[in-house]
Amino acid sequence: MKLDWSEGALAEGLRLYRAGEFFTAHEAWETVWLACPEPEKTFLQGLIQVTAAFHHLDRDNRLGTALLLQAALRRLDLYPSSFGGIAVASLCEEIREQLRMLEAGEPSSQLTSPQIQPT
Repeated sequence: MKLDWSEGALAEGLRLYRAGEFFTAHEAWETVWLACPEPEKTFLQGLIQVTAAFHHLDRDNRLGTALLLQAALRRLDLYPSSFGGIAVASLCEEIREQLRMLEAGEPSSQLTSPQIQPT
């Protein structure tokens, strides 16, 4: 299945994610995820976990943020550097950086949501 990030629920979720509306982005992507076959289903689940992680960060739940980012990495690390129209390798590196910052006790205000970049 080809994931199209230029229109529909995926595009809307990406727009919402970039605007920092993480819960709503999660909801938009979940509609696509529910109908997806593998391997796209697990890939989208990883992206949804990234959005959920930053929703938790907005609510000052640092442990929830870390656990969701770790879960997202477990899924996204299974994919090549580019998959489903997304630059996966750079996304995973940004997730790792945010995890390092969380573990180092950096203030939540210093953490930023990773770029989810269509290729």
